Amino acid sequence: MSTALAQNRGLGAMIWDYLTTVDHKKIAHLYLVAGGFFFLIGGLEAMLIRIQLMKPDNDFISAGLYNEMITMHGTTMIFLAAMPLIFALMNAVVPLQIGARDVAFPFLNSLGFWLFLFGGVILNVSWFTGGAPDAGWTNYAPLSTVSPGHGVDYYVMGLQISGAGTLIGGINFLVTIVNMRAPGMTYMRMPLFTWAVFVTSALILFAFPALTVGLFLMMFDRMFGSVFFDTAAGGNAIIWEHLFWIFGHPEVYILILPLFGAFSDIFSTFSKKRLFGYSAMVFATVLIGFLGFMVWAHHMFTVGMGPIANSIFAVATMAIAVPTGIKIFNWMFTMWGGNIRMTAAMLWSVAFIPSFTIGGMTGVMLAAAAADYQYHDTYFVVGHFHYVIVGGVVFGLFAALHYWWPKMFGKILNEKLGKLAFWPFFIGFHLTFFIQHFLGLMGMPRRYWVFLEGQGLEAGNLISTIGAFLMAIGTVIFLVNVVYTSVKAKKVSGDPWDGRTLEWSIPSPPPHYNFTQTPLVRGLDPLWVEKSEGKKGMTPAEPLGDIHMPNASILPFLISLGLFIAGFGFIYQVDNKAWLILVFLGMGLTLGSMLTRSLKDDLGHHIHKEELEKDLEKGAGE
Repeated sequence: MSTALAQNRGLGAMIWDYLTTVDHKKIAHLYLVAGGFFFLIGGLEAMLIRIQLMKPDNDFISAGLYNEMITMHGTTMIFLAAMPLIFALMNAVVPLQIGARDVAFPFLNSLGFWLFLFGGVILNVSWFTGGAPDAGWTNYAPLSTVSPGHGVDYYVMGLQISGAGTLIGGINFLVTIVNMRAPGMTYMRMPLFTWAVFVTSALILFAFPALTVGLFLMMFDRMFGSVFFDTAAGGNAIIWEHLFWIFGHPEVYILILPLFGAFSDIFSTFSKKRLFGYSAMVFATVLIGFLGFMVWAHHMFTVGMGPIANSIFAVATMAIAVPTGIKIFNWMFTMWGGNIRMTAAMLWSVAFIPSFTIGGMTGVMLAAAAADYQYHDTYFVVGHFHYVIVGGVVFGLFAALHYWWPKMFGKILNEKLGKLAFWPFFIGFHLTFFIQHFLGLMGMPRRYWVFLEGQGLEAGNLISTIGAFLMAIGTVIFLVNVVYTSVKAKKVSGDPWDGRTLEWSIPSPPPHYNFTQTPLVRGLDPLWVEKSEGKKGMTPAEPLGDIHMPNASILPFLISLGLFIAGFGFIYQVDNKAWLILVFLGMGLTLGSMLTRSLKDDLGHHIHKEELEKDLEKGAGE
């Protein structure tokens, strides 16, 4: 019904709908499209890097452009692709899994998205205005503070605005999970995906302020003449590394934990068994979140902190392998003796286990501080973190998208195409990154624009580049699948996988208000509890009544647009103080919109009982 309605109303109405929406399901679509777009840009940058390193002494791109490529590839993939795609899943699934009608703060949910998007756009505008950031995605001082042009300024402003959006999103999900759970949905009955998002949101809350502070200092050094990172003037360049990694290490757990949760749900659903060791899995998730803040300086073993600091961080880093190992074994025990269905989602999930475990193994190698003096700044490290981020996060995103696609869009992604996309990506991934560990051990340094011939690095780099092309092919097949599914595939029921959790108890895609009546949760895997008693759906926890829903608003878009405009003012006022006009205009728009939000009551609207009864009859008729 809704798609036909959208076609009648025309494109303009649909665009306005998405610009102003506060519905978590539509915000999930926005995150998915934006994150997918940036994922393709980041992938394109990766392809250019690999083409440049295909043969020795290559001059496919210049040294300066190569530095911009590696910086933007890393920054784009972490902040503008992985994070929003994870937020897409969080938005699409968490309210449904806990039996809520929306998130705690729908307005802020929208604001978080638009801040992220405008921050990402600022970052990428730099390509067209005289040069992208070129100091590496970690933006180490003093390289970043003396980088000529405005590239690093774009990095600072883009990530500051984007990071504010992420922080808002994290707080929102924290409150949502604490406050909005349906009756009977105790903490120890929450699906693992919701648990993982809960821990992730806490990590966002504590990690992002460190990045905010670092970027703030960097902004003042570059734009207002302060000397926080200038050693000649009594500053400290190393403090940037600490601030960055106090954010940056929890960040990699922010990326992987939600997908650990998704894998738990997927293994359980497709093995037709409750998750093995549920409470141990919850404990391991929390422990990873806790330990994730105690390991940041393992990125800095060669800085010269001294043997005591290095030892402490080495031990903590090795300790974090324990809860991760608990999870790996529990996933395997969940499958063991299960009635396994090898869907595309399950294929990505099973492939994740050995791939991620290799990444974990090289991680423990890197954690040995003495050995790290050899590995540090070689391709060994590049191999390691792509094994955990691609073999973990990207495999997880593909698995989760296949799994929840029918819930988001009412259609199952084509299984044949899904498996066809998997194989070139999987094989290409291992070709690309497995060999890089050995290139690193042979002495190939990171971030170098060319390598010389006669050093035995030619074959490995060629293999790595061929693998990257295979990954690109896999990604293209996945996109073909998305288009094919949206055009050809038939609508499916609300529960195509014979699911176990609340999101499968309602139609696909869910109605605007999610649950006609709030469900009563009677155990872990609440839908499975009802099914095993021969019931069709959930037992309602309340009588049928009017539902109160929030109103749409253009203000989040305007608040973000204002910061976007002000960002350019901050960047360019160094050249000419006249640019400060943009700062005042932009901040005026932002603060004016915030004032409007504060003074104008947003009372929301009611969906009346009669409408709900009609929807129920229609649902029964289908």
